[in-house]
Amino acid sequence: MAGGAASGPVVLVGGPTASGKSPLALALAEAHRGTLINADSMQVYRDLRVLTARPTPADEAAQPHALYGIVDAGEVSSAMRWRAQAVAALEDAWAAGRWPIVVGGTGLYFRSLLDGLAPVTDIPEAVRHGARARHAALGGPAFHAELATRDPAGAARLRPGDSQRLMRAWEVLEATGRPLADWQREAGQRLDADTLRLVLLPDRATLVARIDARFAAMVEGGALGEVEALLARGLPADRPALRAVGFRELAAHLGGTLDRATAVAAGQRATRQLAKRQATWVRNQMSDWLIFSQQNDSLVDEIISKISQMRLTGPR
Repeated sequence: MAGGAASGPVVLVGGPTASGKSPLALALAEAHRGTLINADSMQVYRDLRVLTARPTPADEAAQPHALYGIVDAGEVSSAMRWRAQAVAALEDAWAAGRWPIVVGGTGLYFRSLLDGLAPVTDIPEAVRHGARARHAALGGPAFHAELATRDPAGAARLRPGDSQRLMRAWEVLEATGRPLADWQREAGQRLDADTLRLVLLPDRATLVARIDARFAAMVEGGALGEVEALLARGLPADRPALRAVGFRELAAHLGGTLDRATAVAAGQRATRQLAKRQATWVRNQMSDWLIFSQQNDSLVDEIISKISQMRLTGPR
């Protein structure tokens, strides 16, 4: 498949958080013997099922799901690690005579699957520690300005508040002597498969209402217990799982610095901000995808019709 002949079609379903991606993907899987493959960078972690809105156990039992909850919160996943796992999951789905349906809100994961990733050398731990220490000492804006003196093009693509991406750019430059963009231009093998690329992008008012209702339901449904259990493990502060949207706000409530209502409101606001960034990615990076405003039965039928028109009639 990657590096050989294509083995079958791939359906990709992207969009902002709470846009309805998972219900649409599940409906497609039920209609056409699909396997849902996670493309959400937080849903790979097993410790935060509720807070990251992973599919329910009932959904997972209804149709095969892959790459959900497969990484312990104490580990660090990455786009490169995920891509290797996703390629294997595609091949497993085809071998089982099922459609792979890749669904999630992490644009970088979709890009890595479709276009490949440059094989950046492993970053020494000392370099990682150095980048974190430098960022902590300078703060975001000053760190961004210093990166700009060494990698102007790379810094221009990042915001001062993009701490993780800023530190990643710094680490690669420090460890390899080359900007991250140089490595990205040497991206690996593109996906060799027929693809149908779909995006759900509801209007802003609809999305905000869904986000606020869902976050409140998460808190009622066990998210606080998940956060409390994870805090009790005393994990390093740089573990990606601890950056799940809403985690910081609920942790502040558990720590006594925010009352529950304020923490819920702050978590809802953080989720709305995430959705806004994801919607911007969709408009800038997925403009050639098929964009729909809502998920309903007629949309499922329309998508299946499009698949038939493209002769994506099932795994070959």
